[in-house]
Amino acid sequence: SPGGLTKREIEILRQIAGGATNRQAADQLFISEKTVGRHLANIYTKLGVSSRTAAAAWAHQNNALT
Repeated sequence: SPGGLTKREIEILRQIAGGATNRQAADQLFISEKTVGRHLANIYTKLGVSSRTAAAAWAHQNNALT
């Protein structure tokens, strides 16, 4: 998988790259907002980025959204 992300992390990244807030992503994926935050922290670590904007840019550059 791209960047070594899990299937769920890719789902979260797609939501965030699409402009969703943590709450919106949580509602869409039927998980808690806190769980979204934890997944984002893991995503940032795996991708070597420090923000949701950088993670979204990485997703677009690496075609992780399809």
